[in-house]
Amino acid sequence: MKLDRRGLLRGAVAGGGLLGLQGLMPAWAQTGTPGLRSDLPTLTGPNIDLTIGQTPFTVNGRTATATTINGVLPAPVLRLREGQNARLSVTNTLDEDTSIHWHGILLPFQMDGVPGISFPGIRPRETFVYEFPVRQSGTFWYHSHSGLQEALGHYGPIVIDPAGVDPIAYDREHVLVLSDWSFMHPHEILEKLKKSPGYFNRQRTTLAGLMDGSDRMSLEERRMWGQMRMDPRDILDVNGSTYTYLINGHGPQENWTGLFRPGERVRLRVINASAMSIFNVRIPGLAMTVVQADGENVRPVETDEFQISVAETYDVIVRPTEDRAYTIVSEAIDRSGMGRATLAPRMGMTADVPPLREVPNLTMRDMGMGGMDHGSMGGQPMAGMDHGAMAGGASAAPMTGMDHGAMGAQAGGAMTGMDSGSMAGMAGMNMRDPENAPPDMVVGVGVDAVAMAPANRLGERPTGLGDVPHRVLVYTDLVSLQPNKDQRPPSRTMEIHLTGNMERFMWSFDGKKFSDGVEPFRFELNERVRVTLVNDSMMAHPIHLHGHFFELVTGGPAGHQPLKHTVNVLPGGKVSFDLTADNPGDWAFHCHMLMHMHAGMFNVVTVRPMEGASS
Repeated sequence: MKLDRRGLLRGAVAGGGLLGLQGLMPAWAQTGTPGLRSDLPTLTGPNIDLTIGQTPFTVNGRTATATTINGVLPAPVLRLREGQNARLSVTNTLDEDTSIHWHGILLPFQMDGVPGISFPGIRPRETFVYEFPVRQSGTFWYHSHSGLQEALGHYGPIVIDPAGVDPIAYDREHVLVLSDWSFMHPHEILEKLKKSPGYFNRQRTTLAGLMDGSDRMSLEERRMWGQMRMDPRDILDVNGSTYTYLINGHGPQENWTGLFRPGERVRLRVINASAMSIFNVRIPGLAMTVVQADGENVRPVETDEFQISVAETYDVIVRPTEDRAYTIVSEAIDRSGMGRATLAPRMGMTADVPPLREVPNLTMRDMGMGGMDHGSMGGQPMAGMDHGAMAGGASAAPMTGMDHGAMGAQAGGAMTGMDSGSMAGMAGMNMRDPENAPPDMVVGVGVDAVAMAPANRLGERPTGLGDVPHRVLVYTDLVSLQPNKDQRPPSRTMEIHLTGNMERFMWSFDGKKFSDGVEPFRFELNERVRVTLVNDSMMAHPIHLHGHFFELVTGGPAGHQPLKHTVNVLPGGKVSFDLTADNPGDWAFHCHMLMHMHAGMFNVVTVRPMEGASS
């Protein structure tokens, strides 16, 4: 028998029984919106059955076919408890292979759910049983690792309650699954990107924008971008021109609503389950206290807005004291659209929805020139520059007209303080010159840019938030609540370059696509390694490592570096993390921009016991 959830809820309302039904639910399950999927159906217990199939999905009055789990989008909340044994039976009713990856969950690699790496996948009409001990607590999620199914709705949240007392106090909680939906099939989206990477960018700078000043760029800046064949507004490959941004499967007009009582501490578990979208999240009029990142508790830090990249999670506490509604905004970082939901004390209440803010422009730092300052430039030419194009044509002359402000010491800073000569010099530095590449990088048609001075940008406000007048979370704000378990210094270092050809939509690590038969990244079991990711491209890359957490090197309190399973590496930036390779097996390591991963930015991390060591 097929249960009509919408009919059930309508019947409860008609019979005056909705409040009674809610009274039977724990606080974390009590959301307010009547209708399909509004309460995020929850599965719990030691044995959970999941069925992957196709289901009609309607948003903004249009209907298409989604790939769903148990017939809903997003998939049901899986509510587990630290210390239990999880047994999840997954049945595939599709006409193609499928899989489920348990994102951020520490488990044996055979249960990780990546076809071709940790298991063969789940064939049509077959059932695969995942079984593993639950060793952690926090907010996580699950999704397909087969084809582009994730973009079609194959994702859902995981909440794991701690075995003991939760250090985070709250009265009620809501899970917020942020995602993107297009009525264009993801295979068609990828095909269009390969033919024309700027296909979805409808916000380019224009001659009219230059003339009236609305593009916020000078003629010299425009000339520089043109010489480097780059677009200062190429921020998201796929955006609101085709995507509808969802919160818990609801579009902005449908306005998913979560209830609260004034004065309650409400925990919002925010998950970015989108295929290609990075969001800036805020609740106008309501401060947020970040208490968890990627499922790991952090020292509470209050903020007004945070950026959440693809595959990251953040838990925040809000305490609305007024008897009014608040709008939850998840705005795409290129300002091409937003998701919208509401927190309210009663159903039917709404709050003002802020307009989209102005489109940000990329800067010199996004070109990989953010690490340059007076010290690095003082009297010496910069390595790899096209000297003939430098200001005045002097091959050894320092670049004039620049100061710290011009180089963009502040995140998102405009390229002010430069004169024509210095701008011409910048254009001549040519980040597309293969001579700038590290000696071990394969440079060919797959690599069209090399960051000459990549900067550590963990302390910078992220894209589009450099000038907002309120508090913004940055990675260096995150401090682990508990001491890091392994505080050994790294025994070696490793540098991995995030590379690509934006004009051909090709992506890779160190200039080599996974399909080219690359060697895996090898670690010895329990080895401690400092890994530095260098982003040579002008696109952000959320990099995810399966089966492990790593410690971001933020310069924060010793022994309390924040633990993450996914980190967003800004354009032209670099990120270092310390990894203890303590989970043996073969693990996927990739950019979580779905199209970037499928275009080549994927590899395997192999963790093996040291030769001669007893197993």
